[in-house]
Amino acid sequence: MSMRYPSYMRKDFTGPDFFRVKMDFPDERVGDVEGEIRRRFREIGGGVKPGQTVAVGLGSRGIHGVDVMARALCRAISETGAVPFIVPAMGSHGGATPEGQEKILADLNITPDTCGARVEPSMSVERIGTVFDDIPVFFSKKALKAHHIVCLNRIKPHSKFKAPVESGIVKMLCVGLGKHQGAAEYHRGALKHGFYPLLKEMGKTILARTPFLGGIAVVENAHDRTMIIKAAGPGDLFEKEAALLLEARRHFPRLPFSRLDALIIQRAGKDISGAGMDPNVTGRAYDLMESDFSENLKATRVAVLDLTDKTAGNAIGVGNADIITEKVFEKMDHEKTLINALSSLSLRKAFIPVRMPSDRMAVQACFSTIGPVPEKQVRAVIIKDTLRVGEFLAAEALEAEIQKNPLARIQARGRLMFNERGGFKGLSER
Repeated sequence: MSMRYPSYMRKDFTGPDFFRVKMDFPDERVGDVEGEIRRRFREIGGGVKPGQTVAVGLGSRGIHGVDVMARALCRAISETGAVPFIVPAMGSHGGATPEGQEKILADLNITPDTCGARVEPSMSVERIGTVFDDIPVFFSKKALKAHHIVCLNRIKPHSKFKAPVESGIVKMLCVGLGKHQGAAEYHRGALKHGFYPLLKEMGKTILARTPFLGGIAVVENAHDRTMIIKAAGPGDLFEKEAALLLEARRHFPRLPFSRLDALIIQRAGKDISGAGMDPNVTGRAYDLMESDFSENLKATRVAVLDLTDKTAGNAIGVGNADIITEKVFEKMDHEKTLINALSSLSLRKAFIPVRMPSDRMAVQACFSTIGPVPEKQVRAVIIKDTLRVGEFLAAEALEAEIQKNPLARIQARGRLMFNERGGFKGLSER
């Protein structure tokens, strides 16, 4: 039977006028990424001998040009006469299966052919210690068999907690190379001991009891491009990562508003953020012991219109929205989402929000459920995803605020366009 909606839900809804806005964020970049990766490896790779094996930990996070970086790192290792092999360092991602994790790497163009190194996706782990007397520390068996371990990861603000060290090399060691079992133990233990205190103690144990050679740390600018590449060894990892996190925070792209009535996100996914959509942008984080991100933004309604292809059905994070489309629900792989939610103890992120049959109706539901606010006064923003907020659509109620911002430029004005099925097409500029 067909669903009946309130009479104010109009089939011809286009909302108020919107502006296309571009933010002039600084755009500092590394010119020769491949050369920089090779130079940084030489800083930490002096102890690598011909014939030795080097496990290269690579994750599933969105890093621009990660395939180029992975290839450069594997080649730099091979040039020493050593033998690199790739270990997926992504906890429970990919449905917590070897095949799933290998596919994630392949989708990132990281394969034996492109990198000249075999991929060892085994989920087997070994217990290498205990911290706080009750939390076991697990680590990849395949990585432990190598003579050396090198990790490559992006340094960025975390989507759960705030601390001197958040998302980066240390977390990849503790959670990523802990595989499914290690990731689950970390998140369970964090509810008792705290995310950062546990990360610190587990990290110290791993540095002391594994052949970790060093990490290649990447910081991206507000345009999602490589800005800094640094190397860190076991002795200075925490110190260097903390300094790079400050840089990452300083250049993190955020919307230039403190309050919105509606934030519409065109797509979410694990390749966008570990949380599906980054709370550092949305201001939304509801799970147990998660930090409050609402000082960045308070949005009355949040809607998600679609999932990325690369998330492969993992819809973790949609529970932090109020509204999704049927398209999101149909693309959702419930098993992958559930495994991610249970492993990270982020149950709320797997909740199913209100489902609307089209993009048009999802956007309209945001406007019509905030109370008696005239359409022209609704403070609404539409972004592609939480990685890309340098360009967005802003409702006319935000015009004065945008014009006062020295980094913001209004490029066009128009109405929202939808196709005959209610799919969002963009802005009808005039």
